[in-house]
Parts: sequence; C-alpha cells; structure tokens
Amino acid sequence: MTSAIPTQYDFLPRFYRLSSVSVLSNMMVPLAGIVDVAFLGHLADIRHLAGVILATILFDYLYRVLKFLRSSTNAITAQATGLDDNKAVILAGLRSGLIALGISLLILSLQYPLQKLGFWVLSGSPEIEASGIDYFYARIWGAPAVLINFVLIGWFLGREMNGAVLLMSIVGNGINVLLDYLMIVQWGWLSMGAGLATAISQYLALIVGLVWAGFTINWQVFFVACREVWEPQALKKTIGLKGNILIRFLVLISTYALFTNLSAKMGTTTLAENGLLLQIALFSQFTIQGVGLTTQTLTGNFKAKGDKHKLIPLLLISLFTSLIIATAIAFISVIFPDTIFGLLTNHTEVNSEITNYTLWLLPLLGFTAIAFMLEGYFIGIKQVITLRNAVLTAFICGFIPLATIASYQHNNHILWMGLVSYMVITIVALAIHIPPTLEAEKPVKTKVFSS
Repeated sequence: MTSAIPTQYDFLPRFYRLSSVSVLSNMMVPLAGIVDVAFLGHLADIRHLAGVILATILFDYLYRVLKFLRSSTNAITAQATGLDDNKAVILAGLRSGLIALGISLLILSLQYPLQKLGFWVLSGSPEIEASGIDYFYARIWGAPAVLINFVLIGWFLGREMNGAVLLMSIVGNGINVLLDYLMIVQWGWLSMGAGLATAISQYLALIVGLVWAGFTINWQVFFVACREVWEPQALKKTIGLKGNILIRFLVLISTYALFTNLSAKMGTTTLAENGLLLQIALFSQFTIQGVGLTTQTLTGNFKAKGDKHKLIPLLLISLFTSLIIATAIAFISVIFPDTIFGLLTNHTEVNSEITNYTLWLLPLLGFTAIAFMLEGYFIGIKQVITLRNAVLTAFICGFIPLATIASYQHNNHILWMGLVSYMVITIVALAIHIPPTLEAEKPVKTKVFSS
C-alpha cells in the first residue's frame, strides 16, 4: 500500500499514526475542563461556574502561555532525533526540564501577588471573585507538575513516542474527572474542589511520564549529558528559541483573556455564554493541536534529514486534516446547540441566548485550524521570529481595534469578530513567508545544537 503513495507523500501512514494518538490525548485535556464546567454548571448557584471561568483566565496565562516549553522541546528533540544524536535528545529534555522547574517554583513563590494582580485586572462581582480565588489557590499547587509535564510531552512527541503522551493523558484526565465528582458533588468543595482535583491529577500524570522516560533512555548517555547541561552557548540558543515561542503563546492567551474580560464587563450572563462557547473553541484547538504537534515533529525531522521536498506536502495534509476536524466540531455545535450546551449548564438564561452567537464558531474554528498548522510549520523549522512578528501584528491590527469598538458599543458580535480577525491576519502574515523558507531550506550538514 505504501509503495502506491508518491515519494513526497510517503510519510502519510506515519503522519496519521502519530496524529491519531496526539489528537486523542489532546482531546482529553479540554474534555476534563468541560467536565469541570458541567459539574459546576449544574449547581444551583451560577457564581461557581462564572468564578471558575474567570479564574481560568489566570491559568490560561500561567499554563497555556508556558506551553512554549512543550513546543520548543518538541522542535529541538525532533531535529536531534532526525540526526540520531541520543545525547542531544537527552539534553533537550534536561535543559527544558530545569527551565520548567525554575519557572514553576517562581510561580509558587509569587502566587499571592499573582492572584491579587489577576483579579484586579479581571472584572467580576465580589461573590464571583471569591469563588474564583478558591479555585486559584487550590489549583496553583499543581504548577511544577504541569510545567514538567509540558516538557515531557514535547520530548516524547519529538521522539515519536506518542503512546507515552496518551497514557499520561488517560491517567491525568481520568483521575481529574473522578476527583471532580468526589470533591464537587459528593463532598461539596465546589470551586476549590475543582481546582484541587486538577492539581492532584497533574502529579499522577507526571509520575507516569517519569517512569516511562526512565525505561526508554540510555542511562550511560544520560550521565554524560548531565555534565553538559549548563554549556553556555547551547543554553543561550535554547533560551532564545523558547523566548520567541513564549511570545506567540503570550499573545494568543492575551487575546482570549482580553476577550473574556470584556465579556465579563457585558454582564454575568454574557460571560457565561462566551465562556461556554470558548469551551467548544478550546476543545477544537486542543484537538487540532494534536495534528499541529505532529506537523512540528515531522517538519523538524524532515529538516534534519534534508527532506525539503516533503515540507509543503506535509503542510497541505495537516491543513486538510485539521480543517475537517475543526469544521465538524463547529457544525455539530451550531446544528445541535440545545444538546451540546444543555450538557454544560441547565441555566435557561444562558442557554436561551447562546444560540445568537454559535455561528461565530464556524469561521473561528476554521481559521484557527489553518493558523495553528502554519504555526506548527514555522516552529518545526525554527523560524520563530517570523511567528512572533505574525502574532503581534494580528493582535495589534486585527483584535485590538475590534475589541475596543465592542467594548464601547457593548456589542458581543463585534467582540467575536475580533477573534476571527486575529486568526485571519495571523494566516496572511505567515503564509507570505512560506516561499522564502523553502528557498532558504537546505539539508542540515552541521550538528544540531544540543538542547
């Protein structure tokens, strides 16, 4: 069967094997979050739902921004794997792990000022904020596990060991759902229970990842690599790559955080409606990120091996696959809104109005799929400055003007238009830089920096 596939597309079985596992494992993350929302959304008091939605903005900054640890580790590991450099593969995990540990300890030490600053910036009634703060202080203690898990996932994906990622997701998110039921429903810990359940489940996933890693590395090479972790030049390159990818994540999450903050200023009901719609958008994003991570992995691998002719076919396949997934999720939400959103909350004041905005999921999810695949391509070839500039342009020229108008006019439709505009400008800004990357792309003859 493989022999019938054109040479430039001979990666297809490999692509879909890796993508299927990545998509399945990624889907479990938002599914666990949706379960959190569903448990809280069926409580008698809506403030617990609104409070967790508000507090989640802070964790979007702290965690989704810091997913640069996963993407950068994946890119570096994939190229090292393509060159069969076992020591560089181990160094990629070690250096990234040390950075993740340092950041997580900083977050824990600054949790009080982070909470104060976060809820000062965000808007909500005192009751909603109180519920959100309970969730924040419970969940924040999972920071070390979350960040090191990002590194482990990127490291496993770069080595195409997607089974490890899937197992970590099954254990972590499965336990999260179980603990949600116990702590929210059975024990009545409400928003604090939701946060604590998430934190505990992340540590269990970390244990699974560390055990798997321990069985798959060459320990003799590991001890040799440990002596080179702090090599200045390699560490500088690692930090530079991660820094530019960090900006991409920071801009994206800032866009969604500002969107949610402006939603809160339009009222508790609008905040709840937009928060539920964003759960669907995030579910789609996490799902297609499985395809995007595979694109990153194979792009880095092809670059290391000098297989330049496979880059555009890879990008086209990833675009096609992600668009099918994203549009399917959007259409289901638009066609069956009562069923989908009825599962998340039984508050009629939310469900009766949410259908006014469900159509925005079609363009948002479709354009997001395209943007994420292009981003995966540029991260894979390490053209992260281009990515950084594209998202900054999209934020300043695409989202901010429309968000400002929406705020002044108190218009939720214009606010959704701002999100769509962000994705469209990101696509244009990246697409125009694809031809130059192909012209500059050459087989890698020198050793990839050990990181």
